[in-house]
Amino acid sequence: MGTEISEPLILNKINMDGGCDGVKSERVPEWKDQITIRGLVVSALLGTLFCIITHKLNLTVGIIPSLNVGAGLLGFFFVKSWTGFLTKLGFQVSPFTKQENTVIQTCVVACYGLAFSGGFGSSMIAMDERTYNLIGADYPGNRAEDIKNPGLGWMSGFLFVVSFLGLFSLAPLRKVMVLDYRLTYPSGTATAMLINSFHTNTGAELAGKQVKCLGKYLSISLVWSCFKWFFSGIGDACGFDNFPSFGLTLFKNTFYFDFSPTYVGCGLICPHIVNCSVLLGAIISWGFLWPFISAHAGDWYPSGLENNNFKGLYGYKVFIAIALILGDGLYNLIKIIYITAKEMCNKSTKHSKLPTVNEVIDDETSKGLAEQRKRDEIFLKDRIPTWFAASGYVALAAISTATIPIIFPPLKWYLVLVSYIIAPALAFCNSYGTGLTDWNLTSTYGKIGLFIIASIVGSDGGVMAGLAACGVMMSIVSTAADLMQDFKTGYLTLSSAKSMFVSQLLGTAMGCVIAPLTFWLFWTAFDVGSPDGPYKAPYAVIFREMAILGIEGFSELPKHCLALCCGFFVGALVVNLLRDVTPKKISQFIPIPMAMAVPFYIGAYFAIDMFVGTIILYIWERINRKDAEDYSGAVASGLICGDGIWTIPSAVLSIFKINPPICMYFGPSVSS
Repeated sequence: MGTEISEPLILNKINMDGGCDGVKSERVPEWKDQITIRGLVVSALLGTLFCIITHKLNLTVGIIPSLNVGAGLLGFFFVKSWTGFLTKLGFQVSPFTKQENTVIQTCVVACYGLAFSGGFGSSMIAMDERTYNLIGADYPGNRAEDIKNPGLGWMSGFLFVVSFLGLFSLAPLRKVMVLDYRLTYPSGTATAMLINSFHTNTGAELAGKQVKCLGKYLSISLVWSCFKWFFSGIGDACGFDNFPSFGLTLFKNTFYFDFSPTYVGCGLICPHIVNCSVLLGAIISWGFLWPFISAHAGDWYPSGLENNNFKGLYGYKVFIAIALILGDGLYNLIKIIYITAKEMCNKSTKHSKLPTVNEVIDDETSKGLAEQRKRDEIFLKDRIPTWFAASGYVALAAISTATIPIIFPPLKWYLVLVSYIIAPALAFCNSYGTGLTDWNLTSTYGKIGLFIIASIVGSDGGVMAGLAACGVMMSIVSTAADLMQDFKTGYLTLSSAKSMFVSQLLGTAMGCVIAPLTFWLFWTAFDVGSPDGPYKAPYAVIFREMAILGIEGFSELPKHCLALCCGFFVGALVVNLLRDVTPKKISQFIPIPMAMAVPFYIGAYFAIDMFVGTIILYIWERINRKDAEDYSGAVASGLICGDGIWTIPSAVLSIFKINPPICMYFGPSVSS
C-alpha cells in the first residue's frame, strides 16, 4: 500500500540531509546509555495515548493507520522540552541522541501495537456476552459456554504469556533479514529517515515547525471534540455525530459527514487509494446492495426482524464482509508466500533481485561503503546470543502452554504446543513479507489459526478455542514483524541491536499493562459492542461468526447469501489479481478489497470523513507538494491525538453518569 520506499533512496536522502555525515567521527553511545529513564517515562506516556487512540479506532471502524510520525514527533518534542527546561534551571543533562529517539519510538510502537494484536477489538472481545447475545442465543453453534467477558486480570495475564514469544522467535535471524537479504522494510526505513532528520540542524528546525503544527491541530481537535460533547445528549441519535449532511434520505443509509477529527486524520494519513476504496465499498453496499436486498424482505428473509438478526439483512452484511476480507487475505497470503519463496530461491542461486545498498552507492568514492561498514559493525557489535533467544522461546512456550488452557479451558495444551512449534515459521513468513512489501498480514494468520483450531475442537468449545488461538497467533507474528522493522530502523540510525531488543521487551511489558487498562476505560465507560452506539466493535461479531462458521458451515445463512458471498470472495481474488497484472498507471486506480469490506458492515459515515481527508490532502499536494509532504502527517496526528485525548475526560464523565446537557436532533419538518 502506498508509495514504495527503496532503501538506497532513503540512505542517499539521509546522507544529503547530513544525518549520517561524518559517521567515522560520530560517537555512538553504548547500548545501555541508549535506554534512559526519561526515555522510558516518555514512552509510557505516549504508549498510553496511542493505546487509547488504537482502541478507539479498533472499536469504531477497525482501520488503524500508522501513527509512527506522531510518535516520533511527540517523543522528540517531549525529551527536547525536558532537556531544555532542565538546562535553563542550571542542571547538566545528557544530550538527546538519535539512538535514544529510536529507543523511544520502538517502545511506543511495541506498547500500542498490543492494543491491536492483543485482540481487544477482534478475537478477545468476540468472546464476551454482548457479542453472544447480538448473534442470538438460538443461533446454531453460538453456545453460552463459549462466553468469557473482559477482565483486567486474565487479559493482562494472557498478554504476558503470549506477547514475548514473537520477539524471541526471530531474534537470531536479525543479521539474515537486515544484512544478508537487505530487506527494505519501508516503514522502518522511513522511520529511520524521520529520526535521522530530527538530529540535523535543518531537520531539527523542520521538526520544531512540525511539532508546532501538530500541537495546533491537536488543540483544535480537542476543543472541537469537547464542543461536540455538549450537544450529544443521551442515547445515540443526538449531536454532530448524527448530522444529516446530505439530507435525511441518505442519512438513513448512513451517508453523512459526522465531523470526526479522527477519521479525517486517518484520511490524511492513509493512501488515496485506501480512502477511495473505502468510499467505493460504502457506495456499493449502502448505496445499492443493501437497499436491493431490503426490497426483497419477505421473500429472501422474513420481514419485521430486528436490525441485528442474522436471519435478516444483518446476516448479509456480516457474511459478505467476511467473504471480502477472507478473499483479500487469502490472495495476499499466497502472494507473499510466492514472493518469499521466489526471492529466497534467487538469493540461494546468487541472483537475488532484492534492493541492496551496493547497487546505488557512489562508486567514485568510498564514503558510502565506509558508512555501510560502520552500520554493519555497530549492528553486529552487541550480539543477542542464539542460545539466549532459543532458550527464552522454549521457556516462554512452556509457561504459555501450561497457562493458556487455564485461561481458556477448551484450548488444550497440545494444541497450544503445536501452535508454538509452527509459529516461528509463520512469523518468519510474515516478517519477510513485511520487509519486501510493507504488508503486515497479522490478522490473516490469526484467521487461519481461528478456522483450523475451531474446526479441530468442534462444537464443544470450538468457538472459544478458535478465538483464543487467533489471539495467540496474531500476537506472535505481529511482534516478530515489529521487531524486524525496529532492527532495520536501528541499523539505519546507528542504534545497537541489543538496545532495540531490550526496548522492544520493555515496550511490550508496558503494553501488557497499559493496553488492558486503557481498554477497560472504554469497556466501563461506554456501551462497547452495541450496534447502534459509537463503539460498535465491528470485528467482534465478524470474528465470532468466523469461529462458528469453522464449526457449523453455511447451513443457517439467509437465502442467496452463500451465492453472494462466493461472488464477492471470487471478486476479491480477481480485483487483487488485476492490481498485480495491470500496468502501474492502471493498477493505482484499482480498489483494495480489504478496504472496501469495512463499510459493508459498519456504514458509510466514516468513509465520507476519510474521503474528506483525502480531498484535503489532494488539494494540498496540488497547491504545495513539499508543504503537504512535510506537514500532512503532523496535521493528521494532531487531529487524531486531540480526539483521542478527549476520550479520557468523556469516559470519566460517563463513569460518573454526567450526561451532555443538550440533545441536538434532526428530523423531518412537520406541517401544521
